[in-house]
Amino acid sequence: MEGVEALASVEIPSLKGKVSEEEWKIRVDLAAAYRLVACYGWDDLIFTHLSARVPGPEHHFLLNPYNLMFEEVTASSLVKVDKNGHAVNTTPFMTNPAGFTIHSAVHMAREDAHAVMHLHTPHGQAVSANEEGLLPLTQTAMLILGDLAFHDYEGVAVDHDERERIIADLGEKNLMLLRNHGTLATGGNVGECFIRLYYLERACEAQVMALSAGERLNRPPQGSPEITAQQGSAGLPLVANALAWPALLRKAYRLDPTFAS
Repeated sequence: MEGVEALASVEIPSLKGKVSEEEWKIRVDLAAAYRLVACYGWDDLIFTHLSARVPGPEHHFLLNPYNLMFEEVTASSLVKVDKNGHAVNTTPFMTNPAGFTIHSAVHMAREDAHAVMHLHTPHGQAVSANEEGLLPLTQTAMLILGDLAFHDYEGVAVDHDERERIIADLGEKNLMLLRNHGTLATGGNVGECFIRLYYLERACEAQVMALSAGERLNRPPQGSPEITAQQGSAGLPLVANALAWPALLRKAYRLDPTFAS
């Protein structure tokens, strides 16, 4: 109980008005994404991370405190870290070196990756462990298949040398199956990244259900997966930014508006 009481007694001062308006908006969006991940049941206790780059030349990015559940994360509790994984500001919380390794790799190498999200869901892990990976069994999968990369498992991601291999495997794509590990998405902002992650997670879930439902699967006609992938590449960012993320942000406020504190 001592640890619970100590954490409960930690007072998190609001950073609203103490950081730039642009940073505050990113903090609010990222905190909302944490709450939504918890809402959809994608969290893994206190593990895995969603991160977002802070504007500026310092290459700082925001990461969740290591000892908070996702439904506890707020805009002000997010930890700002530098490219070496050190907290930039004083914080009562700790960060996770494994989270730093994966997320810093993508943020540092991809200027367009303003947000990076990584999960350990059972469905994502199951598909990542399948030799064929994600199959074109559903429209959801086909929309993102052309944007999907793979990275082989190397153990818990604490070796900074692995960063170069993650980046090489990711290339210019925005989604990745970390083999025997989980899912990863990038985006030009938090909302775009979240929607890509949503599609990947839903596709994995549907694949696991389809493969467990019977042996006689209906495969799409030749050429249709490629056409659908082109449609997804063009349409997903637009749908995310103009429609889906604003709706999800409203949902986060309805669930519990304290995330934006």
